[in-house]
Amino acid sequence: MSFNLRTFFSGAFAVIIILLTALLIWIIGSQSTKSVERGIGGSLAEEAYQMAEKLDHFMWSRSGEVQVLSMLNAFQEPYDKEEISGLLNQLKSSLPVFTWVGFLDTEGNVLSSTDDILAGQNISQRPVFQEGIKDLFVGDVHDAVLLSKLLPNPGGEDLQFVDVSVPVYNKQNQTTGVLAAHLSWEWSREVEKSIMAPLKDRLSNVEVLVVSRKDDTVLLGPDSLIGTRLSDAALQRAREGENSWIVEQTKGRDTYLTGYAVGDGYLNYPGLGWTVIIRQPAEIAFASVHQFERFIILIGLAAAVVFGIIGWLLAGWISRPLHDISRTADILSSGACVEIPTSARIKDVAVLSASLQNLVDNLTKTESKLSYMSNKGMHDSLTGLPNRTALNEFMSHAVSKAKQNQSTLSILYLDLDGFKKVNDTFGHATGDVLLQQVAGRLLESTRDHEIVARLGGDEFVVILHTSAGKPMQEAEVVATRIIKKLNQPFLIGGENLHIGCSVGAAVWSPDAGEPDDTMRLADEALYISKRSGKNRITFEAAS
Repeated sequence: MSFNLRTFFSGAFAVIIILLTALLIWIIGSQSTKSVERGIGGSLAEEAYQMAEKLDHFMWSRSGEVQVLSMLNAFQEPYDKEEISGLLNQLKSSLPVFTWVGFLDTEGNVLSSTDDILAGQNISQRPVFQEGIKDLFVGDVHDAVLLSKLLPNPGGEDLQFVDVSVPVYNKQNQTTGVLAAHLSWEWSREVEKSIMAPLKDRLSNVEVLVVSRKDDTVLLGPDSLIGTRLSDAALQRAREGENSWIVEQTKGRDTYLTGYAVGDGYLNYPGLGWTVIIRQPAEIAFASVHQFERFIILIGLAAAVVFGIIGWLLAGWISRPLHDISRTADILSSGACVEIPTSARIKDVAVLSASLQNLVDNLTKTESKLSYMSNKGMHDSLTGLPNRTALNEFMSHAVSKAKQNQSTLSILYLDLDGFKKVNDTFGHATGDVLLQQVAGRLLESTRDHEIVARLGGDEFVVILHTSAGKPMQEAEVVATRIIKKLNQPFLIGGENLHIGCSVGAAVWSPDAGEPDDTMRLADEALYISKRSGKNRITFEAAS
């Protein structure tokens, strides 16, 4: 399957934007969710801790009040029932949370009580007496069927109480009775309101639950949950002493962001271990994150469309010069002679155009070179290099080209220094291999449209295409490169052989004489190099 450039660019741009959008949604959504979770979860956990502390502080205060009341002389020496009743009713009047307060003898008989409720009855089987006769007792939330019938209850709903009782001692430290109180659990609603009021200004649909440690039942919360057992992960973590938050899924498959804390008492009050859970539905807690993700999706889709159109237009702008080059290539393939079009708008297209033009030129030159070098008689049998005949043929073409381009030809005459010693020491076979390797290094040092010819023995000629401005400098660079390459050791038959190279150079230009004269000048310069110490380049001044 293939696509045109426009389709590819527009599709690629759209896909990239969509992928980037998906990546942004994942990164931003993840970070935003964590941020919201930390912010709201931390707030819920803090409020849960405060409520747990308020519950414990309240119970500490009430139990302390009962203890202080039990130390009054009226209870230590219980002779005046009217005084005792007056004190109990005064406590209830001052603190209506005390729904019922009674003074019991050591047998569990109610001697005095608020509003005379249960007066004269025996409640020795109740925990409020059985535990209170031993020490300070604070009981968990419970229903009181008997009291519910005797106490005013306009609403008719089930009443729940928290028990507080303490033993009463006389001055001889003998137990004279038990001071017992039932606190209405409705006071917890006031604590809940004090916690929820500021929360409702910032968060919606927040639920507050107070869970009993005794049987994991919900003591305070939505009506549908009161009395039910709770076994969520937040409850288990709170019981382990954590005060933090969690995103959890309940058994009802609802997901909440939940803050939790456990009441661990206040000062000398050990607490009942109530767990406070404050939670908000996750879909509400993270609503801002989801809204932001939807916004990013819309922006991403819009950007994908816009950049797809931009990619379509950009591809057309880029492909236009490529189409021009393609049409020109078709014309060239038909045999016509045309120039490859260039474009300055895009550097890469300009480079491509120049490369194609060089390719066409090189192919033309290569085809010309192959035409006059195809005959075996024009090549040296040992090195495969062009021989003198091929050199003369090349010179005629090179001269014509140089005149047409107003350029120059630089002629390098080369002679190997130390070749005779190698030949004499290691034999002609080694000398032949050495000449073949020399030929290879010479070809590596020149360009394809230039020529390296072997004239015979260890003499070579290199014809370079050089500019009209600095031909000697350009020729010197190549000659220096050749000398360096030939100075490197040749590994032949396990031996490292070393030779040098002397070079004579001359430059032919279109306004000079015959190329043969320049060739002769280069030959003379070669001998000057050899006489001057070898392994160097000499330019013939007369050139």
